[in-house]
Amino acid sequence: KIGKYEFQEFLGGGMSHVYRAWDPVMNRMVAVKILTAEATADPEAKARFLREAQTAGGLTHDNIIRVYEFGEEDGRPFMVMEFLRGEGLREAIQSGNVGDLPRKLEIALEAAKALEYIHEQSIVHRDIKPENLHLDTNGRIRLMDFGIAKRLELNLTRAGFTLGTPYYMAPEQVRGEEITCLADVYAFGILLFELLTGSKPITGASVEQLFYRILNEPLDLAPLREAGVPPRICE
Repeated sequence: KIGKYEFQEFLGGGMSHVYRAWDPVMNRMVAVKILTAEATADPEAKARFLREAQTAGGLTHDNIIRVYEFGEEDGRPFMVMEFLRGEGLREAIQSGNVGDLPRKLEIALEAAKALEYIHEQSIVHRDIKPENLHLDTNGRIRLMDFGIAKRLELNLTRAGFTLGTPYYMAPEQVRGEEITCLADVYAFGILLFELLTGSKPITGASVEQLFYRILNEPLDLAPLREAGVPPRICE
């Protein structure tokens, strides 16, 4: 238990742990994300967690997860978010639960609306991938996990330390250059390819090989055409 929140189930996590919890005051299920003791001892990890809470807590959009509260318990920071039912976009793609082409485009459009909204707030997510998008029980897409997001005027990342998931990283991220909203647009394009074909457009046996291909090899759009995606969408 943390404050009024009664933990019911451990949902997973790495540097932070996520629990399904009950809020008896508001009479609703919530998700509580709490930084581990080890991560709390790391000033940079703690600052990143606080920045995530501040960033996500200030966002209000139908396609973005809501953060209700932020606090500390025994020195460990935690945030309280809405509890999303449904399934992650990664699971939906793997199980074939993303529907036909019009439905896939609806999902992509909702994700794009979420991105447009955060970019209007001068926020770059920097980790757009199926794992950070959730399809709720109404079929609505929700953008999550602002752990490495940053406002364009801030730079709390160590020089030379690249953040992001390799498959979806834009060339400028790979090179460690200044990141703008275009990095999210690039990642959205990779995600769209995967949503439409079920496979990643860039693969590699190692991170080094993957980064080489991102920087040097043009994307092969043949899998899109083979999947029956109309030429206008391929373009």
